Amino acid sequence: MLLEGLHIPLTTPFHSDGRLHLRKLASNVARYSKSPAAGLIVLALSAEPTLLSDEETREVLATAANGAAPEKVLIAGIARDSVAATLALAAFAATLDYDAILLPLPSILEAQPAADPSLTNLRTREILTYFQTVADRSPLPVILFSGRGNRQLSVHAVIELAAHPRILGLIDAADRPADIASILSAIASIKREVTVTPTFAPVTARMAKAAANTPSPTFISADTLAETYSGMLAVVDAGINSTLLRELPDPAPVQSATPFRTRTKAVGFQIIAAATANLTAALRAGASGIAPALSAAAPQACYEVYAAWKDDDQPLADEKQARLIAAAQLAEDTLGPGGLKFACDLNGYFGGLPRLPHLPPSGEQRSALEHLMHDIRN
Repeated sequence: MLLEGLHIPLTTPFHSDGRLHLRKLASNVARYSKSPAAGLIVLALSAEPTLLSDEETREVLATAANGAAPEKVLIAGIARDSVAATLALAAFAATLDYDAILLPLPSILEAQPAADPSLTNLRTREILTYFQTVADRSPLPVILFSGRGNRQLSVHAVIELAAHPRILGLIDAADRPADIASILSAIASIKREVTVTPTFAPVTARMAKAAANTPSPTFISADTLAETYSGMLAVVDAGINSTLLRELPDPAPVQSATPFRTRTKAVGFQIIAAATANLTAALRAGASGIAPALSAAAPQACYEVYAAWKDDDQPLADEKQARLIAAAQLAEDTLGPGGLKFACDLNGYFGGLPRLPHLPPSGEQRSALEHLMHDIRN
C-alpha cells in the first residue's frame, strides 16, 4: 500500500451522555472523503480508542468504512494489549476491506523497566515479539505507531521491524526528524512493490473489490454486425423513406476486459510524520506523508503544507506549517481530545464532547483556541 500525502486521524464522536454518535461519525467521514486527503486513520490515539469496548470499536470501524470514498486509504487502529485480541479485531477490519492496521506500543509494554540490562533486553524482546507475531498472523499488513515518552518506539526496534515483509511503515508522532533520517538510511536496501493507479495514486482494497464486482462492458464486433445486417432488405416507394421489411435480431454481445488498470511502484519502508510542529523537517528527512492530529479539524490547511513541500516550494511549506503550530500545541498537547474536538466544531466538523475521564476545554481555553484557529479555515 502506498502511504503518501495526508492521512487524517479521525476523532470519535459521542453523544452528551457518552454513547457513540455514529451518525455524526458518518457525516464527518463523508466530508473528509471530499478533501484532498489520501487516507483516513480510524481510531488513532487521538480518537480515544482505549475508552471504547471491543463492540464499540467494531461499530466505529464499520461506520467509517461504509462512509468513506473508495479511493481513500483506510487504516484501522485496533491495538489491544494481547496478541489474540489484536488479531481478532484485525480479522474484523479485513472483512470491511481496510487496507492496513495501525499498531502502537501496547500499554503493558509502555512503562520502562528498571535500569537492569537483563530486564531491558526482556522488554525489547517482548516488544519485537508482539509486533512480529501480529504481522505474521494478521490478514492485513501492519503500520507501526510511535508516540511520545513511554509510547515511543526506539530507532533500533523500528529498524529491526522494518525488515518484516508485512510491516509497511511507521506513523511517527515522536517529533524526531533526525531519527527518521537514521532509520531510512539504515534500511535503504528494503524495497517493495506496491500497486498504484496509472497516475500513481494508491489502489485501495475497496477500489480493487469494486472493479472485480463491476460487470465488464460489452461491445458488438464488426463481424457480428456484418452477419446480422447482411439480410436487411429495404424498398423505397415514391415519397416514402426506406422501410425495414423485417425486425432485426439483437446482436450477440461480446465481453471485454475490465477497464480498471494498475501499475506497480517500488517503495521502501514508508514513514508518515504526525508531529505538527515539524512536518516539513520530517518530510525533508525522508517521510512520505503526514498525519497531524490537527488535520481532523483543518484538513485543507494541513494538506497545503504537504502540497507546498511536494511542489518543492520550501518557504511556502514552512509558512503553511508555521500558522498551524500554536493551535496544534494548544489543541493536541495541552487540551487533549477535548481541545481537538472543539477545534473540529470550529471548522464545521462534529467534535462534541470527549468521553470521561477526558474533559472539555474551559470557557477561557475555548476562547484562546478559537482565536488561534481563526485563520485556519477550510
